[in-house]
Amino acid sequence: MTKAELIECVWNFGKKQGFSKTAINDLCDCVFQELTKGIKKDKRFTYPGFGTWTVKNRKARKGRNPQTGEEIKIKASRTVGFKPAPGFKSTL
Repeated sequence: MTKAELIECVWNFGKKQGFSKTAINDLCDCVFQELTKGIKKDKRFTYPGFGTWTVKNRKARKGRNPQTGEEIKIKASRTVGFKPAPGFKSTL
C-alpha cells in the first residue's frame, strides 16, 4: 500500500464526516510525525492490537562489496524494529 492508497482509504471513510483529501493527508502526516517523535524519545511505540516499534542497535560487522567481493567494515548503527501483536500476526 502506498501513501496515496492509504489517504484514499481514509478519505472514503472521512468524506462522510466532511473531511477533504487535503485534511486527511495532513492528518496522516501528523500521525506519522508524532509516531517518529515517540520512537525517538521513548525508544518504543506501542499500538495495542497492531504491534510495537522499538529502537534496535546493530553492532559493527564485516561485509562484502557485492561488485568486487572485497571485505568491508560496516559501522554500528541504530534502526527500528517492528513486532506485530499476536492478534495481528495470526491474521497474516
